[in-house]
Amino acid sequence: MLQQTQVVTVLPYYDKWLRRFPTFAALAQASESDVLHAWQGLGYYGRARNLHAAAKLVVNRHHGQFPFDFEAAQKLPGIGRYSANAVASFAFDFSVPIVEANTARLLARLCDVTAPIDSSSGRIALWDSATRLVPKRNAGAFNSALIDLGALICRPKPRCDICPVKSFCQAPNPELLPIKKMRRPLEKLTETHVFAVRQNEVLLEQSTGRWRGMWILPALKRERIARQPLYVSTFPFTHHRVTLRVFGSASSRLRNCRQHWFGRGALQSIPIPSPHRRALVALLDH
Repeated sequence: MLQQTQVVTVLPYYDKWLRRFPTFAALAQASESDVLHAWQGLGYYGRARNLHAAAKLVVNRHHGQFPFDFEAAQKLPGIGRYSANAVASFAFDFSVPIVEANTARLLARLCDVTAPIDSSSGRIALWDSATRLVPKRNAGAFNSALIDLGALICRPKPRCDICPVKSFCQAPNPELLPIKKMRRPLEKLTETHVFAVRQNEVLLEQSTGRWRGMWILPALKRERIARQPLYVSTFPFTHHRVTLRVFGSASSRLRNCRQHWFGRGALQSIPIPSPHRRALVALLDH
């Protein structure tokens, strides 16, 4: 959950997730719909699908226990070097380094890494630096301290005046680090969808694209629409800025087998991506 999401956002989701799926077995036995519903609001739903798939493999291949072996751990869906090392360090106290957003910023300054940290050479330099620093004992506490130091002190605008390790910092000007490659400009997309209601039901469609397995307002294929939309909003998505335009429809006919009518009371129990849920709330309120 902490990949690409801030701690303050994650905490309530984490608590609810563990209550709903307290073990690998509980997660493995859940339906994809239940997993996506528990994850909705966090975005990047591929992470939830990977967790679900990983739980099934842990149950089927590792008797419900997360594997101690790094090679086996990294074969699980969604588990790379960072995730495997984080589990090894915090759960098992193995002496392994961790490089994530906060420690990457800290290490870039502490070790004066001038290569872009999102380049191959930059990532290698960060992992090499982290490997040299990690102690042979109490690595979990050490890595946790590095993360906290990066999050609280060595922030994007560093608080060097109160930094407890400033005497070790090799960066001549910490504010100029870390360096990142130039981001490509956001691509603008417009997506059109239909809002269709009958009595106390609303028509939704199970997505096969970006939000695979989740329920969204049915896509509208026509490119030129003369009438005004009922609802317009914009939201970011990876390298895109998406404009969502929703149009009314008087038709109550299902256009494909992925569409289904839902009563208003059922909307809280199905996975709906946040932009479409916000649109539904606004439209149903009116």
